[in-house]
This record gives sequence, C-alpha cells and structure tokens, in this order.
Amino acid sequence: MEFIDTHTHIYLPEFDADRDEVVYRAVSNSVVMMLMPNIDTDSVEKMLSAESRYQGICYPMMGLHPTSVKKDYLAQLEKLEAQLKMAEAKEFRQRSLLDKDAISQESYDQVQTDVQSLKADINLIKARISETELRAPFDGTIGLRNLSEGSFATSSTKISHLIKMSPLKIEFSIPEKYASEIKVGYPLTFKIDGIDQVFNASVYAVDPKADENMRTIVLRALYPNKNEEIKSGRYAEITLQMSHKENAIAIPTEALIPEMEGVKVFILKNGKAQSVKVQTGLRTEARIQVTNGLKFGDTLITSGIMQLRQGLPIILDTVVVNK
Repeated sequence: MEFIDTHTHIYLPEFDADRDEVVYRAVSNSVVMMLMPNIDTDSVEKMLSAESRYQGICYPMMGLHPTSVKKDYLAQLEKLEAQLKMAEAKEFRQRSLLDKDAISQESYDQVQTDVQSLKADINLIKARISETELRAPFDGTIGLRNLSEGSFATSSTKISHLIKMSPLKIEFSIPEKYASEIKVGYPLTFKIDGIDQVFNASVYAVDPKADENMRTIVLRALYPNKNEEIKSGRYAEITLQMSHKENAIAIPTEALIPEMEGVKVFILKNGKAQSVKVQTGLRTEARIQVTNGLKFGDTLITSGIMQLRQGLPIILDTVVVNK
C-alpha cells in the first residue's frame, strides 16, 4: 500500500489517472495492509469490498504477524494484567505492614520490584501488539485496487493508493529574481482545466535553495479543498500578483511603435493624429503600463498605426471606452 499525503499535490508536472476515480472512503484513520505471500483472505475481502468504509480500523500485517500471533500476545497481556492487579494488592498490604514495622524494608522492596517488572512486561507486550497492525498516518480516500482476492503478492506489491484530498498542496516554481518578494502567507490564484472557477490559495513553504539549472525557486501553497472538488495530480495555471498600482494607465501592446529613441503612440487630438513619446513600466501578455506621456481622457489609436503620420486627419469607425 502506498500512502500519498495529498495534501498531495496538484503537482504541476504529473497526473495519475488512477487518482481521479475513487472507490473507497476513509472516514477516520484508514487502514491498509502489507501483503506477504500468505494472505488472510477474510481481511482482504473486507478491504476490497466496494461497500467498505473505514473508521479507524486496523488490519493485521499479514505474513509478518499472522492473526494467531496477535491472539497469543493478547492472551499474554490479559495474564500479565491479572498478575499486576494481584501484585498491586499485595504491595498495598505490605506497605501497611511496613508502616507498623511488621516486615522488613527488604521484603517490601521485593514486592515493589515485582510490580514494576509486571508493568514493564505489559508495556513490552503492548508494543509487540502494535507491531502486528499497520495504521494509515492520515485520513484519506482509497483509490482503485491493483489486485484481487487470491492474487500472489510480495512486500513490494501495492494494493492501492490512500490519498488525502483536503487540503491540497500546490507545488510550482518562480524565477529566482522574485525570491525576495514571495514570503510564507503570500496569496495566489489558480485555475484548473475544465472548471470555470478561480481558486484562492496561499504559500506555506519556500525552498531556501534555487535550482542551479533552471534558476528557479520552488514554492508550495495550500488550498482547503473542503468539498473535494479538485482531484490531486491535476495541472494548474497559477497567478501571483507581484504588485498593485492604483490609477495606472495600461494600453494594448499593439498600440506601441518602437523608435531609436524609445517608443511612441498615436492619440487623436482635434480630429488629427498626434504622436506622443511615452515611458513604459510593467507588462502583461496583452497590456503594458504607461508611466509618462499619456493621461486619463486621451483617445488612443490602436489600429492602422503604421500608416499614421503627424497631423494626418482621422475619422474613427469604432470607439472603445475604458472606465
């Protein structure tokens, strides 16, 4: 059985189709088994039943500790607990006699040692019993099984996957130049193909070392996924807002005309084209910030700009108003 804490990943580079279909629901500490060649078919049948729902159940690690071995340990535990009860009663009586100087200190010490020895034996048996069980380290969902009842299995055979769907971890990389700007708690948004919704998450871990080949920093974010609407292993398109500027002027990138001295745009003024040199700032795929040269209310010409000349009369056929 392979435990996958997904917490696992909306891991960007990989998708496991098996994780997209779920047969079993683990409500509490779900249980899985390490199968050896000798399989306890009764326990396997319980696990492989499509109707099974696991609520903190533990199954024996079959082959390593057969059920008969565990029963032997339980019998020994019951015997030791009974002996401890008698030894504690004897220790109580001996203490009363010691207070009356009816017995020696040595006699009382021997009884007290017997009590401590029985307690140690009980702890040892309990440890042995715990070794006969394999308990899942987290609550999750068991995926499609990889074998059926009666199949031959070894210690390396995977029965199924146990996946924790809520919360989900998102792992991604950013260029190293932004490393100083992203801290734990930094918000982000992401999209999943096929889901018409934007999800919000936050960074919970930042790798302290940059990738020497890619020159990137690995980040991990956490998304609650309370309704389990997102399956682990899917691709995600992540957006990090690096800065926010109020009252910024952003224009379509196709409106820019590069020159030797910089860049310019054409605006409509008094019915004629007028060129204006501008200075630019932040840029996205479709728009670019203008830090100097334009002001709110200017009419920017965005099409046919290569045919424009200073002072050329212009008649607009389409006007788009950005508010």
